[in-house]
Amino acid sequence: MTTYRLPDPAQFKAKYRNKNTHLIVLQNQAGMQVALTDYGARIVSIIVPNQQGEPTDVALGFDNIADYLNAEAKFLGTTVGRYANRIANARFELDGQEYQLEKNNGNNCLHGGSDGFHDQVWDRQTSLEHKVDFYYTANDGEGGFPGNLNVHVSYELTDDNELKIAYRAVTDQKTVLNLTNHAYFNLHGEGQGEILDHYVHIPSSQFIPTNEDQIPLNTGESVANTPFDFRVETQISENLDLNHPQLAVAKGFDHSYVVSPSDSQHVATARSASSGIQLDVFSSEPSVHFYTGNHLLGNDKGKAGRTYNPYTGLCFETQHFPNSPNLPDFPSVVLDKGQEYKSKTIYKFSLHK
Repeated sequence: MTTYRLPDPAQFKAKYRNKNTHLIVLQNQAGMQVALTDYGARIVSIIVPNQQGEPTDVALGFDNIADYLNAEAKFLGTTVGRYANRIANARFELDGQEYQLEKNNGNNCLHGGSDGFHDQVWDRQTSLEHKVDFYYTANDGEGGFPGNLNVHVSYELTDDNELKIAYRAVTDQKTVLNLTNHAYFNLHGEGQGEILDHYVHIPSSQFIPTNEDQIPLNTGESVANTPFDFRVETQISENLDLNHPQLAVAKGFDHSYVVSPSDSQHVATARSASSGIQLDVFSSEPSVHFYTGNHLLGNDKGKAGRTYNPYTGLCFETQHFPNSPNLPDFPSVVLDKGQEYKSKTIYKFSLHK
């Protein structure tokens, strides 16, 4: 079983002074364990038994708060906001007012900017050994976004090996909002090589092509006869080896898929043949963004000093579409004053049969 060191407040940057961080561990009766921290309301580890019954940590992360603060990979396991994914030219208009955001990804604003939700210490409440609630208030103008926004994210671990994530938010001024979790999974075990031999199933007939800045070109194209077709379970490497300009743009898979939003729609599956561990993802969102860790550069040392190179983790980010505030043909991401934002995602783990 992996052991994690509690964060050391002395290592914290000045902006976090007087805010200690904590490690919260959820566990169930099936032998699954999830560790989370209030720094970014993020997942630190997900430990599940493999087909040999050995506890296996399938989530990329770090052993201590200093490594999270200093990492190039800022988003491992975190709650992303105010806006997950990219906003083109780091600007949008709302009711005739232009809002300028931080350009932290070329000309884009990515994941809410460098001081987004991932880089905040959230308040927390733990009432049961299988559930934790995180709370954060983003001030009007924070990151360039309008409105004082109260956000609540809960993680619940069930005895069916489901990690349920529920998001809620309210604002006192019209704003835009798109939340997700950015866990990186390696179902062999974190730090145990590449994920390109993972088998993936995404039951979607459309993906969103992007330009060189990874901004959507249109509202969706057919996956048929492209490497983006995972409607039948396929090994990632098999499709990645196919020649396609969209793969060259992103250096791999880094694309959104169109799904039919419902209360708990199945949007993706991944599995490792070597460990037998399978992940099924369910979501209420209209898209799942499939990312193969193309930009993990190998400069970060993960748990126990293991190196996170490109393609050593995959993500299924349940969310709205990139650049939606500037693309009216996509589902709206506008949250009105007093309106309640609700979203949920389920990561379910099992052994492949």
